[in-house]
Amino acid sequence: MNLLMRKITIVLTLFSSLVLATENYSPYIGQSYPTNVYWGDTHLHTNLSLDAFSRGNRVLGLDEAYRFAKGDSITAYNGMQVQLRRPLDFLVAADHAFNMGVMIGLEKANPALLETAAGRRLYAQYKNIPIKTEHNTKSVIIHEVVDDLKLWIWKRNEAINNDYLHSVWQQVTASADRHSDPGNFTAFIGYEWSSGGAGDSQGNLHRVVIFKDSADKANQIVPFSVFDGYDPEDLWRWFEDYQNKTGGDVLAIPHNANSSNGEMFSLGDLEDRPITQAYASTRSRWEPLFEVTQVKGDGESHPALSPNDEFADYEIWGDGDVSLGVGAKKSDWIARKKSSYARSALKLGLGQQATLGVNPFKFGLIGSTDSHTSLATADDDNFWGKFSSDEPDAERLLKVLWRGSNVMSWEVAASGYAGVWAKENTREALFAAMKRKEVYATTGPRIIVRFFGGWEYDMDDALKPDFARLGYSKGVPMGGDLTNAPINKSPRFLIRAIKDPDGANLDRVQVIKGWRDKDGELHEKIHHVALSDNRTVRQNGEIKPVGSTVDVKDASYTNSIGDPELAIVWQDPDFDKDELAFYYLRVLQIPTPRWTAYDAKFFGIKDIPKEVTMITQERAYSSPIWYRP
Repeated sequence: MNLLMRKITIVLTLFSSLVLATENYSPYIGQSYPTNVYWGDTHLHTNLSLDAFSRGNRVLGLDEAYRFAKGDSITAYNGMQVQLRRPLDFLVAADHAFNMGVMIGLEKANPALLETAAGRRLYAQYKNIPIKTEHNTKSVIIHEVVDDLKLWIWKRNEAINNDYLHSVWQQVTASADRHSDPGNFTAFIGYEWSSGGAGDSQGNLHRVVIFKDSADKANQIVPFSVFDGYDPEDLWRWFEDYQNKTGGDVLAIPHNANSSNGEMFSLGDLEDRPITQAYASTRSRWEPLFEVTQVKGDGESHPALSPNDEFADYEIWGDGDVSLGVGAKKSDWIARKKSSYARSALKLGLGQQATLGVNPFKFGLIGSTDSHTSLATADDDNFWGKFSSDEPDAERLLKVLWRGSNVMSWEVAASGYAGVWAKENTREALFAAMKRKEVYATTGPRIIVRFFGGWEYDMDDALKPDFARLGYSKGVPMGGDLTNAPINKSPRFLIRAIKDPDGANLDRVQVIKGWRDKDGELHEKIHHVALSDNRTVRQNGEIKPVGSTVDVKDASYTNSIGDPELAIVWQDPDFDKDELAFYYLRVLQIPTPRWTAYDAKFFGIKDIPKEVTMITQERAYSSPIWYRP
């Protein structure tokens, strides 16, 4: 080989080495973004919860809850076998911190619980409760005498010593560690902090508390309960102490704002003082998510707040705001509504952002069950009720949900699940996704939802095979922030929704926008961005309904209407670069049978009252993307 050829060969070799060092022929090997959505329930109660046990769940504990979530067949309270058609990827057993494990301790005459005179007195009372023959349990009668057992009072019971509480908590942490299988199934350590506010007249301020950590850190504490503090600010201070003490991490997920009597997203603290910048920052830090849908109803919006939204009346239940009473001013009622539902709270957050410089209500959206049966199922054709006493039978449709309630069992919702976009199925990866709000809610179906916002998406990006790569490289995912608007540009949103592979087709995708105008007024608007069956929005704004294939008597439907996938790049036509705003997706399925229809068919129930809802239109809600000037 002559000298010239040798030099050319060396140059080509160096060039080839350089190419190999800077590029990869397999282009997606080094990707750093999440490609999987993981499904789970962050709010499940077992027989360690006082109300779960007292309403029939005396047998199914932590191990049964995890086994069921992983796909095992379990014998339910009513003797039937129950199993998930598809296992979950993660679970949070979130039993109430107050009096956790006390009822099961009385049932088993736990020695640590009987060490005090008060404990022995409670045990004697418990043993004297007569057995109710239905399902051979004490559930109903136990609940009726709970007040006599002094287990519901909002102060620490002298019988519940810290040694016993810690022993129960160690069972919780050990069970989660034992069932967690990184890469296959994640069991988070958690519990529920269950405050009713400053007094009996206050609303639901409950939070699920989730630890990123394993038992070695979580066992250094005893769960902070309402007996230790009823103000959310007390809970946040405890989080700070936990983090400083253990080096661990924790977050809280509020739920049932729809029953909070206007307290959950109030613009004042529990002392009715206007919330401060410090309050807003602290809340935003510890509470990145909100449970928008569950068995006690859907909390996205309400017809009184969104009168132009035809889908705002979905599973309205447990409307605690009506507790204002007869003769209350409608303005007071509406004001409480505004701080009781997710969409209006997101708008209130924009107002606080403008005033304080911090948004206290900057939360992502998830769903979970709040089931007290140890069975994490949100499927309409496999619904096992809120309590074990409400498990499937021929009479449950028309029963009152609990003694003294005006809510019927048929009014509860078979809902919901949390979808989490994460790199892998581990505590660390899922927890990180929750913190950055790359999560979404469904009312049960496993609809796949992707939502990105940016300034440079091309209109055909939604149809490209590298959809996710384009989404992350050109913008931010759900839960993210858009800033620095280019001159004369409006944000574009990259959207894809895919039907549950074992479920119904999709009806439509909507972008719901909220914003604060220059005068400080808060607004919302629903944009119908993708419609199935080649439908379009008419000039008058009306949309032809997708129709329905539901056969109520047969509890069946067909996928002859709707589309299996809807994808689009949508651009905001009304964007103002000087206005704070948020955007989130609502994805609707075609109509399907509700759990009540499946019950009616299975048990042959006749003469069902007309007010019983038999058809549903299930949905998914993405976490928002916020715009800040």
